[in-house]
Amino acid sequence: MTARTLLLIRHGESTANVAAAAAEAAGAEVIVVEARDPDVSLSPLGELQASALGARLRPALPAGAVVFSSPYRRAIQTARFALGEEVPLRIDERLRDRELGILDRLTAVGVERRLPLEAERRRWSGKFYYRPPGGEAWTDVALRIRSFLRDALDATPGDDGVVVVFAHDAVVSLFLYVLLRMTEAQLAEHLLTHPVANASVTELTFDGGQWMLEAFADDAHLAAAGLPSTDHPGEARADA
Repeated sequence: MTARTLLLIRHGESTANVAAAAAEAAGAEVIVVEARDPDVSLSPLGELQASALGARLRPALPAGAVVFSSPYRRAIQTARFALGEEVPLRIDERLRDRELGILDRLTAVGVERRLPLEAERRRWSGKFYYRPPGGEAWTDVALRIRSFLRDALDATPGDDGVVVVFAHDAVVSLFLYVLLRMTEAQLAEHLLTHPVANASVTELTFDGGQWMLEAFADDAHLAAAGLPSTDHPGEARADA
């Protein structure tokens, strides 16, 4: 592999993150969002978080760094707020968030009340392998990431070997699952104990033989900018 450093960045807080937290807190069945998932925007706080991320990234990124993004609006916005319009951005649909199909916009309470058979099937199959009708299992997203890694990391030009990925919490966690060769049980434990903060940086390095985790969900730049840290577990929550 020519890539030696991989920076995984979760998007800043989105309007859907805020809406989901409010719906869960209220015990509502449906999350009220303004757009379909690919079109969800950053919240005002998310824009500030992304800008603070840029103050950290811009001085550190080498000129030869290759930057990829999920096609979803919140990820692209995060990249643009952080790095500006002049940095070339490679959009790759394999980096999109997990698709929930029939469960889309439902809270945990909503799934239990409106789709009790699906809730039972999810409990039986387990988080990792459950595939909602019209949606994806976590294993499906892992396959997307394996495909991306095969193409993107081997094709990275330049001597710096730095690849930056703007994506989503589930995607960041599954990059770790693939590159650190986790088991299903290890991933489940990781998701419960290691939330991926909004606008955070997770860094992995490759020594020629294996990938190593150097930093996980580091968002110290938010505190430096006087901004709150948010994690909004979303897709990574225990029952999703």
